[in-house]
Amino acid sequence: MFLIVGLGNPDKIYQNTYHNIGFMVVDKLCQKGGFKFSKSACKASVCEFFLNDQKVMVAKPKTYMNLSGNSVMSFKNKYKLKNENILVVVDDIDLPLGSFRFKSSGSGGTHNGMRSIVRTIGSDFPRIRIGIGKPKDNQDLANYVLSKIDEKTHEILEKVIDEVVEIILDKVEEANV
Repeated sequence: MFLIVGLGNPDKIYQNTYHNIGFMVVDKLCQKGGFKFSKSACKASVCEFFLNDQKVMVAKPKTYMNLSGNSVMSFKNKYKLKNENILVVVDDIDLPLGSFRFKSSGSGGTHNGMRSIVRTIGSDFPRIRIGIGKPKDNQDLANYVLSKIDEKTHEILEKVIDEVVEIILDKVEEANV
């Protein structure tokens, strides 16, 4: 089994914000396959499907960003998952807007959701970080990541989301589970 976790905050007020890029990616991933988030498990909304006879669970934690590790740990324990079969998708202010980076392990960096996951399962799990750029004009970081994405930026991010979805599908197909 393979678990893909998109990080974000569950309330409607956080939809279409920079901090919910992880949710946007996994929404697009499930939408592409015609699947829906129709279940709840391990403190998350869940979409399930099979890819080449491999079960894939896609999760959007309901724990809010700073406690994302609680949901990921629940999945890991319940399904006896190895860290290498857990892929996390997250926003990153340290990458330029519209860029992304795949890493097989690393620290939580400045991201509280990633820090929570690293504290609960360790740092040796794959992740895709999507660049949202830095706040401008001394804007507070929290206000920036929780601000709504404008139309021009949304178009930029939509392109990178499409690319990331393809990479995720490739990674799942390559996984030796």
